[in-house]
Amino acid sequence: MSGDGSGRAVLRADCANCFGLCCVALTLTRSADFAVNKDAGQPCHNLKDDFRCGIHTELRTQGFPGCTVYDCFGAGQKVSQETFDGQDWRQAPQTAQQMFQVFPVMRQLHELLWYLTEALTLRAARPLHGEIRRALETTERLTHVAPDAFADLDVAGHRDDVAALLLRTSELVRATVPRKKKRNHRGADLIAADLTGADLRLADLIGADFRDAELSGADLTGSLFLTQAQLSAARGDAGTKLPPSLSPPSHWNK
Repeated sequence: MSGDGSGRAVLRADCANCFGLCCVALTLTRSADFAVNKDAGQPCHNLKDDFRCGIHTELRTQGFPGCTVYDCFGAGQKVSQETFDGQDWRQAPQTAQQMFQVFPVMRQLHELLWYLTEALTLRAARPLHGEIRRALETTERLTHVAPDAFADLDVAGHRDDVAALLLRTSELVRATVPRKKKRNHRGADLIAADLTGADLRLADLIGADFRDAELSGADLTGSLFLTQAQLSAARGDAGTKLPPSLSPPSHWNK
């Protein structure tokens, strides 16, 4: 996988080449995010025979805003087309249980690939690029194991190792800016926070919860480890400045 922006193309969801895995493999709990309860392995009642969502354009109004902010980082098509060779769980029901178990593991690995790919683009982190590239290659290798090997992967341990490396990366990058601008919002609870016009350049945003946060007019260019899912959970407008690898969600004010 390339260390530049082009390497992220395979880390974007391609629902047309996925067997609706996020609509089946995951558990849904009735809440403000989901209108129904659904067990893992049970298809959502909105999933159509062609694996498309029957209310895709109306998810928010129909009580499923949680679906609009979910991002598999390309794990869906990877599992569907590569791990299981394009054999879908409806035509081959014997693969269903294993496919649904593999998907959330693959999703974790692809999220790590997203962060590591970004880390390789950060010039200030050049002293760590060798370690980052090795972590990227290791993670990529784990995504290609056989379906029955996923259950034995120590993904939690690997995530811890990558997290430590990403923290070191963040510290190197933020060491290049004045002390007052060394913002670290890693894992921060920013639910419904008013960040109108905020300067979040070079802020570490990995794992920050942006649900209903107001980002109108905010500057997130150069922010570290921001994802499309975080933006989709927030509110913004045409004045919100984003990194070139991300796009304003369709529900933002234009």
